[in-house]
Amino acid sequence: MIDFKKIEISDKPWVDELLAFSDFKGAEYCFTNLFIWDEVYHSKIARYKDFLLLTSGSGEETKYLYPAGKGDIREAIEFLEADAAERGVPFTLIGITAETKPVIEELMPGAFSFEAVRNSFDYIYESEKLITLSGKKLQPKRNHLNNFLKLEGWSYEDITKENLNECIEYTNAWCKINGCGENLSLMWECCAVNKALAHFFELGLKGGLIRLDGKIIAYTVGEAISSDTVIVHIEKAEADIRGSYQAINNQFIQRLAPGYKFVNREDDAGDEGLRKAKESYYPAFMLEKFYASKI
Repeated sequence: MIDFKKIEISDKPWVDELLAFSDFKGAEYCFTNLFIWDEVYHSKIARYKDFLLLTSGSGEETKYLYPAGKGDIREAIEFLEADAAERGVPFTLIGITAETKPVIEELMPGAFSFEAVRNSFDYIYESEKLITLSGKKLQPKRNHLNNFLKLEGWSYEDITKENLNECIEYTNAWCKINGCGENLSLMWECCAVNKALAHFFELGLKGGLIRLDGKIIAYTVGEAISSDTVIVHIEKAEADIRGSYQAINNQFIQRLAPGYKFVNREDDAGDEGLRKAKESYYPAFMLEKFYASKI
């Protein structure tokens, strides 16, 4: 069996190196996401030659991430398959995209069945569009943004050691107001967000916040995920302040995204409200995800 281990912050350098070899845009291929969500998804990692291996779940729900790295991908997949056989669990690969699905089909024809997982599709936007909000479709977003920018007393600042604790306090207050204690998914999210903030600088994250009359009313966190894409992990704002979400999104992307073509705003996890909000920004494309199950 593969000796999978708990994901620790000290693993970041070697994991980042292997992820860079593949240069994938998917949210699964980001150390921050693997690290902050590991307890929720029961994820563990291992290295096989120059490939990153990851397993999540347990028992019949065990799944393996399509390996990221360089080398003989068929060998890496067969290595994972052998692990599943030893554990006596079905062999299922996750994180399969339109880019990697044909690779599997060519190397192992007829060996897998594929199932699209809509709730896991990542929303990918053009950086320039999120910065300029140009075009008729995004006119409502511009209107909300311009309304906010006209307010007196607002200011933007990068997240630093001096204001990081304020973001943590804001998160906990937001969680309490939104009933995280009664909503398991919100509670998980809050735990992941707090873990990201607790290791903000070790993870190499970038962030920004907006104050209104000195009080934080929005903040966001992201980083580069590939050579042409940045990813937004966290975005929180006061929904009752018109334009606050549009403002924190726009102000942050202006600073994070120059030099990058795309922005990955991750999936909607099947939440209808979140899906509607992300679709309203009109993504350049959806990064489709598939499960590949051994036949």
